[in-house]
Amino acid sequence: MDVTGEQHELRATVRRFLAEKAGDSLLWRQMADQLGLQGVALPEKYGGAGAGLTELAIVMEELGRVLLPSPYFATVALAGHALAECGDEAKSRWLPAIVDGSLTATVAFSGADVRACGGELTGTAMFVVDGDTADLLLVVAGADLYAVEGKSVRRTRLQTLDPTRRLGRLELDRTPAVRLDANVDRVRDLAVIALAAEQVGGARACLDAAVGYAKVRVQFGRPIGSFQAIKHKCADLLLEVEAARSAVEHAAATTGDDLPIAAALAAAYCSVVYTRVAKENIQIHGGIGYTWEHDAHRHLKRAKSSELLFGTPATHRARLADLVGI
Repeated sequence: MDVTGEQHELRATVRRFLAEKAGDSLLWRQMADQLGLQGVALPEKYGGAGAGLTELAIVMEELGRVLLPSPYFATVALAGHALAECGDEAKSRWLPAIVDGSLTATVAFSGADVRACGGELTGTAMFVVDGDTADLLLVVAGADLYAVEGKSVRRTRLQTLDPTRRLGRLELDRTPAVRLDANVDRVRDLAVIALAAEQVGGARACLDAAVGYAKVRVQFGRPIGSFQAIKHKCADLLLEVEAARSAVEHAAATTGDDLPIAAALAAAYCSVVYTRVAKENIQIHGGIGYTWEHDAHRHLKRAKSSELLFGTPATHRARLADLVGI
């Protein structure tokens, strides 16, 4: 896929910004004020940059490289895209605040666990990304999407494998909600493409770390990267990471009826690749990741948790098979 000069510059700018600012307590505001990242793929009419899913995928990939613990994925990739699919009333009410960084939000893909009745929601939604902190909650009930104020919901932070991504449990008891006219299936497809982009970024970071270590770690008087077993392993991983990036780029550029197919393909493949590269990175480091403090292990935790966030790779493969009629 051809990458434009603007997209190259976006990637370089975000990477440089994260290298300088990661860990800054004001990072979220700076992402909005200095780079406008919260609005990169949101409509210009509501303050965004009006770019597409490809630009959002570039940002997500860079965030995945550094395992940034921020509400970006939930607020922008999930809720922002969901609201962008809605009518003007919902867009004008919430998108400007997401763009300027004053509102955080998320989507709870609860499905049948939450019931809607007369403008109220009742039930429990589990494993909601940033569900314990988001100001605005978009909750899937059946085949519909509803907006709920975060303060009206009982919320609990869950203990999870990956400490860099917050997950929450939402308990709704006749909670007032506003029905939105979004296509839930399309919202989910866009979410898994954004997650796949983040997985590619994580996989690339693991590969870069493995190659860097193989160049400097000396054994038997030679860098371990000069041994065929390590050299070939790194080459194989590079092919898998680049194939995963191609799957994301294709999905991000896909529109219309082919979007579900492209989303299922990207989700199934990128989940497996990220976990594999994260595991191999630990092996090439001689097991250093087992200290539980090294970035190698943090990536493995992110890879395993992301692998299950919107369904297992097997789930996505089964959906892909159904979509293409196998």
